[in-house]
Formats: sequence, C-alpha cells, structure tokens
Amino acid sequence: MKKQQIIVISGGIILLLGIYFFGQTVPSKKPAAATPAAGTSQSFDIQLAIQGATAKLPEHQQTYVSGLTQSVVRGDVKEQQIKAFRQLAAFWSDSARAFLPFAYYTAEAAKLENSEKSLTFAAQLLLDNLRGIEQPEVKSWLAGQSKELFEKAIVLNPNSDSLKVGLGSTFIFGAPADNPQAVMQGIQQVLEVSRRDSTNVYAQKMLGIGGILSGQYDKAVERLEKVAKSEPEDLEVMLMLAEGYERSGQKAKAIEWYEHAAEHISNPALKAELTKRIQQLK
Repeated sequence: MKKQQIIVISGGIILLLGIYFFGQTVPSKKPAAATPAAGTSQSFDIQLAIQGATAKLPEHQQTYVSGLTQSVVRGDVKEQQIKAFRQLAAFWSDSARAFLPFAYYTAEAAKLENSEKSLTFAAQLLLDNLRGIEQPEVKSWLAGQSKELFEKAIVLNPNSDSLKVGLGSTFIFGAPADNPQAVMQGIQQVLEVSRRDSTNVYAQKMLGIGGILSGQYDKAVERLEKVAKSEPEDLEVMLMLAEGYERSGQKAKAIEWYEHAAEHISNPALKAELTKRIQQLK
C-alpha cells in the first residue's frame, strides 16, 4: 500500500505530522450512530461520505462498487462478507484513492474477522490518520471507530500494553478543542502503562505528544527527548519537540529541532515551510 506523509503546518504554531493515505472525502452532515471517543456531540455519516465519493466515480467503477456492496448484503457466510469488505477496501485504496471509504471497509472487515492482528491494524490505521484531520465531525468518527477496534483487540489480548496505549491515544487525538478533559483521560490511560514500564517508548511518545497538546511543555519535551534517542529517525517526534520548545519560549531549541526535522524531509514544499518557520523564529 502506498503511503504519503503530509506535514500540516497551521498559523506558524500548530505543526503536526499527519499520515494521510488518500485525499479526504468530506460528507454532508447527518446524525450518526457511532459513539465518539472524546464524548463530543458532533456527528458524521460514513454512508453519506461513501455515497458522495461513489457518485464521483466513472460509471464502470460505480458498477463495480455497487456489485461488491450488494454481495456484502447477500452474503450469508462471514468469510464471503470479509472478502467483499477487503475488496472494497482495496478498491478505495488503490483505484479511487479515498481514505474514508478505505478506512471504513478495513474496519468492518477487521470487526468480522475479529483477530488481534486485523483489529490492531485497522485501529492503528485510523489512529495514525486521525492526527491530521481538521474537521471535528470526521475526527470524532475516526476516534470512535479506532477506540472500538482497540477495545475489541484488548478483549482478545488484555495484557497488551501497546493496545492500551493505542486506546488512550484515541482520546488524546480525538478530543475536540473545547474538551481538554478528554485529552487528560487519554493521558491517564497511557500513564498506567508508563508507570508499569517506564521503558515503553510508544507510551512515552504518546505522553509527550499529549503533553504538548495539553500545554504541559516541560514534561512533554523531556519525554520526547528520551524517545528521540531511542527512535532518532521519527520525524513526528522531531516536529513535536520543535513545537514544544517553541511554545515554551525556547526558540534556540525549537530552531535546532526544526532544522533537524528539515534534514529528514525530501518534499521541497514541506522543507520550504519549515525553512520559513525557522527564519521567523530567528
């Protein structure tokens, strides 16, 4: 599967690494059944999103999608439904390049298969892409779906710290701007893992990013500095360190990490954005 990493730079302050696989499909709004991870009342209807994306396809592709969708409804054998969901996911991934339908069908296939591997893959896929989403209703839906998938995986492997960190992260990244309590709820869940195992790099990274988002900059950069030593090629950590230092007023350290991150970026447009930010700080 091809992946494209896009850095979202907003207002010279918010700089996060969002991992997008495809262009977003922004749907009409309608009450949805999914329960958001962060407790927000905003809604999103994935079926309307899929319908809108399908309407933009060439006729022969619409026919193909319609046939697979109907086969899911008709299929009375779970394996047939899983196969159809995976075919739909592959289509939206490789042919249509639309992330939200791809995410939905990947998640539905994982729920039916109900294996730790498939549930974890789908949950992490949604969580990773959640970080770069700006629309609150879409972010809420992705967070809710990711949360559900992590919870199902934890039922199968209740001792997995990685799954627990992932679950807590759905709150950290899925919380709306006006609900900092949800961020703290996620941080507390990840802290439970960190207290048992202070060497868990994934937990330290999520706590560090969560600290940046919640304004606890000193502790956040301390955690992220440790993560950077263990994972020196992690671009997201570099960028979050730069942002943390910038927000705490330590311009020299912020510049250092922005420059370090720029060395790991090949995209000229993204490198130019970082260079511009560095010049603004000098």
